[in-house]
Amino acid sequence: MSILRSITLAAAGLMLAAAAAHAAPKVVKKVPPEFPAEAAKKGISTGSVKAKLIIEADGKVSDVEIVEAEPKRVFDRAVKAALMEWKFEPGEKASHEVKLVFKNED
Repeated sequence: MSILRSITLAAAGLMLAAAAAHAAPKVVKKVPPEFPAEAAKKGISTGSVKAKLIIEADGKVSDVEIVEAEPKRVFDRAVKAALMEWKFEPGEKASHEVKLVFKNED
């Protein structure tokens, strides 16, 4: 094994250890988003949204940014409103990504 390869493996091991040390924030209150009436009127029954949350040290969500949405802009408002109501265990200020999937059974 070359010295360069062993350094790369050691660096990868350190990155994995660092990632494990920062576990995902623990949710203590989830609020499900409402299925938008506008989507139902348009015949849209499914979708998904990936969002990035900024979680303050007190566990409250201070910002929600839509990262991906399919279909675009259909569920964004409902997701932002719901995620702003989520609460996490207090800790360090952090960002966290979640993916919400919508399926209208009506």
